[in-house]
Amino acid sequence: MDIAAQISLTREEMEQRRLEAAQDLLNGLSQSKVARKFSVSRTTASRWYRALANKGVESLKRRKATGRPSRLTRDQLERVAQIYRDRPVMFGFSDDRWTTSRMAAVIEREFGVHYDRDHVGRLLYKLGLRERKPRARHAVVGAPYAASRYSPNTDLSRSEISPSVA
Repeated sequence: MDIAAQISLTREEMEQRRLEAAQDLLNGLSQSKVARKFSVSRTTASRWYRALANKGVESLKRRKATGRPSRLTRDQLERVAQIYRDRPVMFGFSDDRWTTSRMAAVIEREFGVHYDRDHVGRLLYKLGLRERKPRARHAVVGAPYAASRYSPNTDLSRSEISPSVA
């Protein structure tokens, strides 16, 4: 099961997946094999195993949904994926580069739903259309302590640092 398929699972389907995994765990299948079988991380399989061991099968059943429900239906999300695969020029843009701002504009035009461009980036990631970009970190221009005798980068075998004792 790929990421896009996992995102489109309903709450009932996710519950069914957890309960099937619980049955496999109870039958002695390892957490790693359960993770592979259901296309989840080993951390998720481990969490399911702990919940099963500590609180039983009931702990894996679905509970009331928290958070705001999606403003796009499953069909609309599939259409968003199709739009992303189409060329931006088809939607009136001057080049073939999708940006989150452009995608947000198309989503609003097509479905009447306004999303912030940051949310569109998360949405595209969840749909498996984009890889998450690492956060920008401040670049260190130079290692300020590289010349220090206390730096882990200092070669302590150099004679000026560790003169030989006569």
